[in-house]
Amino acid sequence: MFVEKIKAKIQTLEEAGITVDAWKAAGDLIVFTNGCFDLLHYGHIQYLAEARDMGGRLVVGLNASASVQRLKGSHRPINDELTRSFVLAALEAVDLVVVFEEDTPLDLIRCLQPDILVKGGDWRPEQIVGGDFVLSRGGSVKSLPFAEGYSTTNIEQKIIQNAGLK
Repeated sequence: MFVEKIKAKIQTLEEAGITVDAWKAAGDLIVFTNGCFDLLHYGHIQYLAEARDMGGRLVVGLNASASVQRLKGSHRPINDELTRSFVLAALEAVDLVVVFEEDTPLDLIRCLQPDILVKGGDWRPEQIVGGDFVLSRGGSVKSLPFAEGYSTTNIEQKIIQNAGLK
């Protein structure tokens, strides 16, 4: 039964639009963030928990594997789309996961019309894709503090450096 609850959090854009509209009708604030979320680490969890604390519902736009490859290189993602979406959906802080094929979540943001748009501290609010749209609708754009030393790239490099060691 818990597996089904996790799976229900992973929705298509069309399904997500219906879900988000219902949440808005119930008076929930919608917080949106996006990313690759390839190897989840402390920084991701801290960031997602802080984003969830900003509103009633947290929607995560997840870059599709082809999008991750275009953005990060042919060696990424390390985890496939199913794995990344399922792991995110299993987190208590996350209410909804929507995979998007484009390199930016702008179309997804326009469709879901979140109240709050959030990215990590490596993004200034004026750099955040979709920020102008959210602000034009009376919403807010936030950049949360970056957890120094925590990144998928750091994990990847550590694995490479330790390869072959027992």
